[in-house]
Amino acid sequence: MDTITIERRYCGPSTSGNGGYTCGRVAAAITGDAEVTLRKPPPLDKPMRLQRDADGVRLMDDDTVVADARPVELELDVPPAPSLDAARDAERNYRGHREHAFPDCFVCGPGRADGDGLRIFTGPLAGTDRVASTWTPDDGLGDADGFVRPEFIWASIDCAGSWAPEPRPAGPIVLGRFAAGLRGRLRCGDTAIVIGWPIAVDGRKYRVGSAVFSAGGELIACARATWIELKA
Repeated sequence: MDTITIERRYCGPSTSGNGGYTCGRVAAAITGDAEVTLRKPPPLDKPMRLQRDADGVRLMDDDTVVADARPVELELDVPPAPSLDAARDAERNYRGHREHAFPDCFVCGPGRADGDGLRIFTGPLAGTDRVASTWTPDDGLGDADGFVRPEFIWASIDCAGSWAPEPRPAGPIVLGRFAAGLRGRLRCGDTAIVIGWPIAVDGRKYRVGSAVFSAGGELIACARATWIELKA
């Protein structure tokens, strides 16, 4: 059995792990596309067991299942990347600057400093139902060859989906299920484009898509997610 620890730096809500980053860590045990379901808020700074079985893997906090992952073939109709200028215009209107349920989120929290959080601020993309932003990953996110490590690619396409539903959910929403596939590699220091878009709404469940592209529009990764609005 392997162990995984979600360090406090990688929080979503201040007391639990960021969903996309956690899913990426668990998905590393799966070959190819993977779907990860979060069963409990991932605890911070606590070693958890990665338990493998015939269907996939489970992330265990003592006897509690925190997340499970299985291989999938992700089929997703991904919109084309906007231009860098359009993405920069969109991020200027990021709603999270005005109101954010989790301002210290590793991915989209405006309370995180450069070089600490990813600071991916997806705002409404003019003339579409999508949100978009730019993202320039720093060297601290890279592997030995200077490419962004997979868990940070998973993280980069997490929160974009949460800002896509329109009208906005009445309360905070958290990641429930995340299926993602890596389609390319992104070098640290290169500017990327991140987008999110709505797919469907079912009560308190919001189904969305997200993707990250190179500056030239090459698809790096895409995801389909279900976000759940917390009860009042």
